[in-house]
Amino acid sequence: PFRRKTPPIPLWHHFCPDPPPFWSSFAVKRLLMNPVQIKLSLCWANLTCNTGFFHSPFCLFAGKVRTRGIGGGHKQKYRWVDFQRLRYEANKEGHPFEEKVVEVRYDPCRSADIALLAGGNRKRWIIATENMQAGDIIKTSGVIGRMAVSANEGDAYPLGALPVGTLVNNLELQPGRGSECIRAAGTSGVLLRKVNGTAIVQLPSKQQVQVLESCMVTVGRVSNIDHNKRVIGKAGRNRWLGIRPSSGLWKRKGGWAGRKIKPLPPMKSYVNLPLISAS
Repeated sequence: PFRRKTPPIPLWHHFCPDPPPFWSSFAVKRLLMNPVQIKLSLCWANLTCNTGFFHSPFCLFAGKVRTRGIGGGHKQKYRWVDFQRLRYEANKEGHPFEEKVVEVRYDPCRSADIALLAGGNRKRWIIATENMQAGDIIKTSGVIGRMAVSANEGDAYPLGALPVGTLVNNLELQPGRGSECIRAAGTSGVLLRKVNGTAIVQLPSKQQVQVLESCMVTVGRVSNIDHNKRVIGKAGRNRWLGIRPSSGLWKRKGGWAGRKIKPLPPMKSYVNLPLISAS
């Protein structure tokens, strides 16, 4: 006689335990920020794949292709880089502090090199600058004084404390949020001017952004300046790096192929300034 098959057990039940009580998406984000619990939290995140055909961004086993041309490659270990330079230790809030560079090394997960810092009771990885070497002492301060400081390469200050024309990298768009811009190898921005508690920085793309002067930056240029001069040599090396080949379909070149001279984009502001009435 015909017997109905039992429904299969969902795939994530073989890998993940039951979710914690009071399950919510907030718990996912909070646990994902903790490197100790990242394996367990990623398993719990799979339980959110319950709508559509596994279209949740946390799903590990199936889903839509969100970014094409990435896949395969050699296995890499991720170094947990601290993009928030102004991270005080306990009971030392508000005071400038110094850290020593232990080593500068290659990182397979990014184009720039990373540096291991040691100071106080902690160690952490940061994005290395161009001339940073082991043994250097770098300073981090969140104080904005009346006079502009004379900062050395690798030091981190708020934009309001630096003189106009300084080369900067690892730019914060919101104070305390961590650096989000100018992090690729060999890049640097320029502090153009300071206006009414804000600072205007020119990005490597010539785009100008306006942020609060309390946003932190690192002085200097990002390391590994010869990254764009590397020679791949063969198609197989791109596969080692996790870069898949594009489609071989021939397409006629349209109007996009020629050189275009476009005006600079307007300045992008990340400051909520009050509106000024016409009157």
